[in-house]
Amino acid sequence: MSPNDALTTTGDTAPRKRRWFAGDVNEIAIIAVFLAIVAYLSLTTTSFLSTPNIMSILVATSLIGLVACGQTFVIITGGIDLSPGSVVALSGVITGLSLHAGVPIPVAVAIGILVGLGCGLFIGLAVTFLNMNPFIVSLAAMAMARGLAFIIPNGQTIFGFDDAFDAIGGGLIGYFPIAGLISLAALCIGAFVLSKTVFGSEVYAVGGNREAAMMSGIPVRRTLVSVYMISGALAGLGGIILTGRLDSAQPIAASGLELNAIAAVVIGGASLFGGRGSMLGTILGVLLIGVINNGLTLNNVEPFWVQFIQGAVIFLAVLFDSLNQRRRAG
Repeated sequence: MSPNDALTTTGDTAPRKRRWFAGDVNEIAIIAVFLAIVAYLSLTTTSFLSTPNIMSILVATSLIGLVACGQTFVIITGGIDLSPGSVVALSGVITGLSLHAGVPIPVAVAIGILVGLGCGLFIGLAVTFLNMNPFIVSLAAMAMARGLAFIIPNGQTIFGFDDAFDAIGGGLIGYFPIAGLISLAALCIGAFVLSKTVFGSEVYAVGGNREAAMMSGIPVRRTLVSVYMISGALAGLGGIILTGRLDSAQPIAASGLELNAIAAVVIGGASLFGGRGSMLGTILGVLLIGVINNGLTLNNVEPFWVQFIQGAVIFLAVLFDSLNQRRRAG
């Protein structure tokens, strides 16, 4: 099953060729917009195409890419996860405290990922077994994780780590940032899982028509819990990367990160109603968000306007998704 295909149980009766064509059009449109913005910034700034700036974009988008990868799985099932930004902060704090306690770097990294995995498990179990709304559950998890990120270190920033750990977030392999390579690897693995595995087919089926998926024998609860655990684990990994990049674990870190990630996924063609999306589209959406943010910075746009523009991009992405859903329903 392809990324843009739904199982026949989802109720999507459009021919395979038509679905692929629609997906291609969406991705081509994103590429066209991306190239137009790149061309504009290249003409209006002197440093946009410089190697340091391109590396800066890759580093800045690495965290968004990791979180967006997890959000892609969640959104395709028709869910939402608002907790990743807070989970990034909590994972960073606990990883930082572990390192200061003398825990070896590989173990501390594993602990940080497990923190995110546990947060995702909490949300997944609440959504599936308690039948709670994913928006409300993840909103509550966002507040609780952020609170713990402040409570555990008594609101203090934890800083001063070994260079070997800092390299995870700020090191280079040749000319390429390690954080960017980790994010790209996660996105590529996610693309393979969605397009080439049974689990990927189940994710699309659950998002397309949950009742039909259940009747066809698909383990709906297990699939839903799994996608939230994937989202949480990647947010935990993101916390490790951000802590290494900053050489500090900050309780306030990554505020609003989930909004950029959701915007990237929706811009990439995923539907908030579930059943549609692809990791390729998410990658394009992440790059577009990264270039827009970088361009605003290079043009010395005031931070308040940057926040407004980011919100406007999210609004337009959701509006486009809603209009597209109405067109398909009609």
